[in-house]
Amino acid sequence: MSMGTRKGRHDPLKSNQSAQLHTLEALMALLLVIGVIIYTVQATSLTPLTSSTANAHIEAQLQILGQDMLNSLDHSEYGQDSPLKQDILNWNGKYYTWDSQQYRSKSGENLTNSSIAEVLRSVAVGRGIAHNVEFAWIEEGGTMRSMPYIYNGEPSDNAVVITKRVLLSDSDFPEMNSTSFRQNSGIRDADQSTDLYNLIDVKLTLWRM
Repeated sequence: MSMGTRKGRHDPLKSNQSAQLHTLEALMALLLVIGVIIYTVQATSLTPLTSSTANAHIEAQLQILGQDMLNSLDHSEYGQDSPLKQDILNWNGKYYTWDSQQYRSKSGENLTNSSIAEVLRSVAVGRGIAHNVEFAWIEEGGTMRSMPYIYNGEPSDNAVVITKRVLLSDSDFPEMNSTSFRQNSGIRDADQSTDLYNLIDVKLTLWRM
């Protein structure tokens, strides 16, 4: 009689260990992203506005900083969604404002499990850099719609805008079911004849307070 494990038998211990490893990997990746961005910011200090030349210098630095943040958030390991894409898929359609302690919605709900919020809290908040984040997408008929994800007021004249495009596919939703996502976010399937679900423009606006 064979003493081997029966083929196809589910091992709950191994499954649990695998899930814990994936969670740990995601956490370590996010910490690495934040560390790289903080190092970049510290290497290039932001100085107060004193003249038009200094103003242009600040804008250039904010542009680089914002691009680095979005590029880092858009990076993904092979076979996994990027943190930026995960934040879009987890979005409930609400917008959040920094209240000096948390990103909070009008109804008092905290923004949790958001890589975008974690990076902005670590990099922008402590340095007095005001910021907004918007999601823009294609509506039926080809028109564009934009909604805030993080909103902290009207940008100044010296604000910079950085954009990153994220592709959503029908296969990004479990069992091809996007109903709850559409109801929560308002983002509809832009092309029901293909696997393309929609193209999301993530707009990050930064300015000095």
